[in-house]
Amino acid sequence: MPATEGSDESLVRGSVKKKILPDLETFVQGILAGDIVLLSRAITLIESTLPSHQELAEAILEKCLPHSGKSVRVGITGIPGVGKSSFIETFGNHLIDKGRKIAVLTIDPSSQLSKGSILGDKTRMETLSRKKEAFIRPSPSGDSLGGVARKTRETIFLCEAAGFDTILVETVGVGQSETAVYSMVDIFLLLLIAGAGDELQGIKRGIMEMADLIAITKADGENTMRANRAKSETISAVHFLPSHESGMKTEVRTCSAHTGEGISEIWSEIQTFISAIKETGYLDKKRKEQAKHWLHESVQAMLLDDFHSKLGEEFEKEEDRVVQGLSGSYQAARKLVQSYKKTDTIR
Repeated sequence: MPATEGSDESLVRGSVKKKILPDLETFVQGILAGDIVLLSRAITLIESTLPSHQELAEAILEKCLPHSGKSVRVGITGIPGVGKSSFIETFGNHLIDKGRKIAVLTIDPSSQLSKGSILGDKTRMETLSRKKEAFIRPSPSGDSLGGVARKTRETIFLCEAAGFDTILVETVGVGQSETAVYSMVDIFLLLLIAGAGDELQGIKRGIMEMADLIAITKADGENTMRANRAKSETISAVHFLPSHESGMKTEVRTCSAHTGEGISEIWSEIQTFISAIKETGYLDKKRKEQAKHWLHESVQAMLLDDFHSKLGEEFEKEEDRVVQGLSGSYQAARKLVQSYKKTDTIR
């Protein structure tokens, strides 16, 4: 039975045979040379929970960081049925025709519940996944959103070090992961569809405030008029949204993944946006703020893990007391923190 891509174990005649991991220098030199196999294996180390894998992954990241940061990072989100996979395939192929190398990374909050795989996205991007200039990587399933997001951010750095100059970070779900994606990209693209229904307006309003660029998809055939009407309505709605810190206006465009209409215009808008925020210094400021944000997120996650590991039973008891109304949340939290501090003193 063959091993899966990036796996560190393979089954041979019913027994488990461990693969010998390359050393740090082999990993780093391979990634810098654009070796996709070593890039995939390094990302698998990032996703692993084994301490030895995490240690090696951190060392690889440290060596690759000076070679990262030169890509355009694009976040892509949209309501179900908007055609994200179709858009990314057509958009990605357009970028490759322009001479760019793209990495498509996904964040899938729904996989934590189903424990399922989103490899289906890779098969839907059939022509793109066959291009040597493209690298498609689904997020790990069964992880917390924070964990998946952190690993995706670290994967961005490795992909940049491997020579990918355009990173597309796609949210598979909607409503849970937009903030996480927004905090790791340079420009946030929201895909909408004409006639989605009033029940989705609440979702759209929340996400629209984060959008730097909006595209109305499926603007072809009989749907062209509806798409143009939706564009006009969206432009009107954008006027009522708070101004972006970047100082840039949210542009609205129409496009069709089927015909390719409007795809080049969307790329032009992205390039214009990136050039403008580079010139004003906002891009550098934003990336520094993002780095600080993920430092805080990482510290909080590590402290919380340590907190639970040391106070597991006591935490559950206090949790029950809060649920039953026998203790207030703040009082229980203060008591648990005091106990946690004592464990550190004892150690």
